[in-house]
Amino acid sequence: MDDLLAKGYSNLNVLDLSAAAMLAAQKRLGAQASQVKWLEADITKVEFPVHAFDVWHDRAVFHFLTSPEDRNAYVQAVLRAVKPGGHVIVATFAEDGPLQCSGLPVKRYNKDELHAEFGEAFTLTQHGKESHHTPFGTVQQFTYCYCRKLV
Repeated sequence: MDDLLAKGYSNLNVLDLSAAAMLAAQKRLGAQASQVKWLEADITKVEFPVHAFDVWHDRAVFHFLTSPEDRNAYVQAVLRAVKPGGHVIVATFAEDGPLQCSGLPVKRYNKDELHAEFGEAFTLTQHGKESHHTPFGTVQQFTYCYCRKLV
């Protein structure tokens, strides 16, 4: 968020289930936090306006959706909210990533599995893996998929 604001981007929205996480981000941003729309909600239940966003970026939410129903609700939210031709960037734990995070089970993905969750409405444009070094000194493997929404 910090980098986007510094580069002059506007109409930035943050959705998080955790009010505490958003408060920490707001404190970090200081006065710039007022330039962001903050929404505390469950991504599987929230309803965004149609075609509201050019870019959807998720780092480390989708892998917490372990039921097919929750993953489908998430994908439906993306389909509704992202404009045709819009960009969708999702990062999840990779197939060799951890089995749990913060004591919660997760679903791990390779690029093909992650893209398959989103389906034919999305074209996989790029993908990659990242070794994320946590503040606790561990390394977690992530899969990134960058897609374009077709319709």
